[in-house]
Amino acid sequence: MNLQSKLAILADAAKYDASCASSGAAPRNSVGGRGMGSTEGMGICHSYAPDGRCISLLKILLTNFCQYDCLYCVNRLTSNVPRARFTVDEVVQLTLDFYRRNCIEGLFLSSGIVQSPDYTMEQVVEVARVLREEHDFRGYIHLKTIPDAAPELMERAGRYADRLSINIELPTAEGLKALAPEKNSAAIDRSMARMAVHIGESRAARKEQAALPIVSMPQSRTTRRASVPHFAPGGQSTQMIVGADTTNDRTILATSARLYGVHRLRRVYYSAFSPIPDAARALPLAAPPTVREHRLYQADWLMRFYGFTHDEIVPPSQSNPGSQAGMLALDMDPKLAWALAHRERFPVNLNTAPRELLLRVPGFGVQTVDRLLAARRVRRLRHADLARLHVPLKKVLPFVEAADYRPGRALDAADLAAQLTPPPVQRSLF
Repeated sequence: MNLQSKLAILADAAKYDASCASSGAAPRNSVGGRGMGSTEGMGICHSYAPDGRCISLLKILLTNFCQYDCLYCVNRLTSNVPRARFTVDEVVQLTLDFYRRNCIEGLFLSSGIVQSPDYTMEQVVEVARVLREEHDFRGYIHLKTIPDAAPELMERAGRYADRLSINIELPTAEGLKALAPEKNSAAIDRSMARMAVHIGESRAARKEQAALPIVSMPQSRTTRRASVPHFAPGGQSTQMIVGADTTNDRTILATSARLYGVHRLRRVYYSAFSPIPDAARALPLAAPPTVREHRLYQADWLMRFYGFTHDEIVPPSQSNPGSQAGMLALDMDPKLAWALAHRERFPVNLNTAPRELLLRVPGFGVQTVDRLLAARRVRRLRHADLARLHVPLKKVLPFVEAADYRPGRALDAADLAAQLTPPPVQRSLF
């Protein structure tokens, strides 16, 4: 099989993995003629996938052969999809060639499991090592690691990669046991914990080194300390499949909150289950609504940046309008749903409310709140200030009050939810 045919198969096989953002990398470039590549993203021509996503990473599998038979995976052992396998040198050459053509800014590399987890992980790490050490590649590298691989291989991966990820696959251990019995949720958790320790130790050592004073020696000589090497400076991430089992959104967000809190993950990605050929009977016949994935990302953002806890977003006894027990509302964003369910907390006074309460106003983002706080230090905020910030006034005004504005009884309106979430209308082409 020629290289182009392999690329067609293994790039298509990698499209189901969503966790390929290139944020958090250490700044590196080849200015001055040293090495190749950059993590700074300047001059990169972005490519577009068939589904419209903007991508700038060479996203491929080392191989789609796999000895595991996970029911939800198109590359499972019993699947009849075409198979291919790259050599280490082929992946290295593809990465360098695409970079020279200004098509990518880095590499996202995953793999099916062949021979053994250790053997597969060795091959994945070797790609990164050759790029870094033999070609001085300074672009972004994201490696998908294998939980059952030896700890020393995971440590080597962290030395070469900007970000590492271990897919938790499903939100619960019971779901993983049912649909992927060969995978071990405890092993995944241990690998994440081990990775978190290495990342934390590396960051602490670099911070400590940066705080040390530079020592000057006689005759204008300055001692140079060996720099502490980076270890996965972009942190670690994971991915959960949504809709392959009956797990509700409350449980999914609880799992994400635990991963953020215990393992200090940089990001949890949510991937809506996509029906696959020759699927097992245990899998649903249809994909979940794509808006469910979108709502989970919005809820995840609320936990990470807006001070919400997972059980506030989806409470045990469902009180959010428009949603089922344990599920996010599909017809409105989770912050608006929370605000409508807690009208007693509003209206919020723009001139006196603390930051954490302003962040809970529907239509306010973090940057908007910071601007409001800066402005009210010098004068009282008025209705016109909201218009200048270009916030969605229809959504914001029922929940706030300013020096010259009161919402009146707008919050008591029985049809407030309908007013703020009108049914979608198909736009005309002409």
